[in-house]
Amino acid sequence: MKEMILDIHSTNIATLKKKIENRDAKIGVIGVGYVGLTLSVQLANKGFEVLTIDKDHFKIDQINKGNSYIEDVSNEELYSLVKKNKISASLNMDIISSYDVLIICVPTPLTVNREPDISYIEEVSHIISKYIRPGQLIILESTTYPGTTNEVILPILNKSNLEVGKDYFLAHSPERVDFGNKMHTRVNIPKVVGGVTSQCLEAALTLYKQIVEVIPVSSSTVAEMVKLFENTYRSVNIGLVNELAMLCNRMGINVWEMLDAAFTKPYGIQSFYPGPGVGGHCIPIDPFYLVWKAREYDFSLKFVELAGEINSNMPYFILEKLTYLLNHNNKTLKGSNILILGVAYKKDISDYRNSPAIKIIELLKKSNASVSYHDPLVPEMKLSSKDGHTLYSLDLSVNNLNTIDAVIIATDHSAFDLDYIVENSCLVLDTRNATRKLKNKEKITYL
Repeated sequence: MKEMILDIHSTNIATLKKKIENRDAKIGVIGVGYVGLTLSVQLANKGFEVLTIDKDHFKIDQINKGNSYIEDVSNEELYSLVKKNKISASLNMDIISSYDVLIICVPTPLTVNREPDISYIEEVSHIISKYIRPGQLIILESTTYPGTTNEVILPILNKSNLEVGKDYFLAHSPERVDFGNKMHTRVNIPKVVGGVTSQCLEAALTLYKQIVEVIPVSSSTVAEMVKLFENTYRSVNIGLVNELAMLCNRMGINVWEMLDAAFTKPYGIQSFYPGPGVGGHCIPIDPFYLVWKAREYDFSLKFVELAGEINSNMPYFILEKLTYLLNHNNKTLKGSNILILGVAYKKDISDYRNSPAIKIIELLKKSNASVSYHDPLVPEMKLSSKDGHTLYSLDLSVNNLNTIDAVIIATDHSAFDLDYIVENSCLVLDTRNATRKLKNKEKITYL
């Protein structure tokens, strides 16, 4: 009897691996935001049949029509895959038992107290536990604190009375997508993979080896820590240069000139630049997941918390500098017309989640300034859920620019005609060093 059970378990992983290697495995991707859609296309391009599942009716409708809503996936690419029946989309989670691999890519935001909100992961895990069957591989790609796969997902799935590593397989592989990056893309960024058991790792590696280089680690917890370290590293270094920018401002030193010179050193240093703050779905959030988890071990990540505070304070610094500049032009912030140039959180993308531009706009509104924005990639945007206001991108006509008291360059999109904007503006505060190549800098002040 014992030998027969072992044979069944061996069959489960052998059958799964064979299905994956032959591209016969059906894959369900749960959560199709930027990460989920990018991964779905990557898998479909390698010959897998992919079902995308989400609660968002708009996303499901757009995918089934072959319309992409992110820059890293073209309409042509998605439409072709939909027509080939390689990608489909559904609101229905009931069909997941017929899929061999389920990959969780749901959001992991912070609460108002900057604590992890893993409610989406828990919700999906409970649904999977109802439909899970022997031979399935479950992978978490959502960024989260170390231990989530083992401490949260595993106990929920084990309620199914199936045994992990034998009946089903559970792993974590953190997403590493850098949206808008043309050099490092979804097809050449290695995937870190950690399994709950050795067989779980084997199953997950078999899948990811079909699409990209893989880096195996000893556990899902190590894989989770890798992701948090990567983004905490960036947060800390950005915090360092942001703090130096504030010091250089007091000392009358051009921080951009100083950094450009420093980064010519061929060893021991990596380029990071200051700005109006940090945005997106990773850097403003991930370090606080690590800070929260560290407290469980009576450990305080003071260095990490300080960097987060510095980065969060940059919009306030921008406001102070703008107030100073307006005063020198015999104007007050109250009642001034301020234009925010670029609201996406980074250059040449449309994503404005957690963008520092949003905080700058909110602070300006609280100061009773009149605020507008221009961003060709974000034709409209909503402020916080409490505010509820929708803003629309302002046309940069000469007449409109002539009514503006100050322009804040918050995002340095390539599409901006900076010569034209500066020429027709009264005052420009450049937080990105976007105007460095312009000859006439009389109206420009740098961070």
